[in-house]
Amino acid sequence: MTVSALSEEFLIPLLQKFVRYPSEQTDLQEDDPKVQSFVKECVASELRKLDIPEPSFDEKGNLFVEVGNISSDETLMFVTYAMTHPAASMTNPFAGEIVETPEGPAIRGRGVAEQKTSLVAALAALGEAAKYDLDGRLIFATLCAGETGRHDALESVLKQVSSQPDKAIICIGTDGKVAFRNKGRIDINVLVEGKSTHSSMPWNGIDAIDGARECLNALSEIKLPTPAHEYLGPPTLTATGIRSGPDATHTLQSEVAITFDRRLLPGENVDAAFSHICENIPAAGPWSVKCERGPIMYPNEIKIDGPLMGSLNAAFRRAGYEEANCVDCDFALDAGYFGHLGSEAVMLGAGEINQFHSDNESVLTKDLVSMSKIYFYLIQEILNSEKAT
Repeated sequence: MTVSALSEEFLIPLLQKFVRYPSEQTDLQEDDPKVQSFVKECVASELRKLDIPEPSFDEKGNLFVEVGNISSDETLMFVTYAMTHPAASMTNPFAGEIVETPEGPAIRGRGVAEQKTSLVAALAALGEAAKYDLDGRLIFATLCAGETGRHDALESVLKQVSSQPDKAIICIGTDGKVAFRNKGRIDINVLVEGKSTHSSMPWNGIDAIDGARECLNALSEIKLPTPAHEYLGPPTLTATGIRSGPDATHTLQSEVAITFDRRLLPGENVDAAFSHICENIPAAGPWSVKCERGPIMYPNEIKIDGPLMGSLNAAFRRAGYEEANCVDCDFALDAGYFGHLGSEAVMLGAGEINQFHSDNESVLTKDLVSMSKIYFYLIQEILNSEKAT
């Protein structure tokens, strides 16, 4: 008897297998061999077992496959992720053990609340949907990203597919709720340059740390020009990193680099947000200051009564829910890139947001099963396939 891809018998062992294959973020980011290998050895091999057409890989190692009516203008894309947060201080992060919780059995392991459960659910939904005739086009992608905070991997895949999708699901843990709007982010790097000298003779140099202090003080008091969003609240500016050099003892520092995280609201102009920060950095002083743009992730917001939300509500009802619950997110992923291109996208997946990067990351097995069904029914709702019950 063939086991349904939407059943516990299929889903639980597959998630355990994926957890037991570490794909942690390292300094190599998407180029890490273990992340690349996870995509090829785990994801691609499971797609082949489901009789899905042979997947393709772009130059960055990202996987993608297109099924259904490839020439259709009606397209749905599932974007999944391979890279997880490092194991850090989590014990037995790759055991994939089943633990009992007050809400029922759960699978514990690094990445289950964030990336890997939604990846498995989407893969299973793809396998089940492929049994039916799809009038539209379904794209499934597994990116080597997941923790990098850039749109580079998605941008690379979209250059390879036959045409841009008009609807997309970013498969990431959202407590099983639809994140139809979220903040974006631009990283801003401020570089203060002075002149190094022996710290016993500071008058012979220019202290970059003094300049960095001036920048931090000025930006801590800055008033961001964008008014607060009704639901997402105000934009924010946060210093997230600082380093100085030369890295030597008894030396006046000639360089300090500070990274700022500027959260963006839907509708904000990225160039204007960056320029505003640069204009408010103090230029006076013996040191020099440079302001550089870092990685960007666009904010996102779709209409609550639009086509994608209508299909999502229908999919949730077919999966046994009254309708889709929604959630607003301060964090950003790839939904905003689709919005930037003019397509509808949301974040949706099994896994609790407050467990991201935690030492006891787990996901309820029932949530894994439910999300696979929601994904499957969404495919049928949007791509007008022969509907299963």
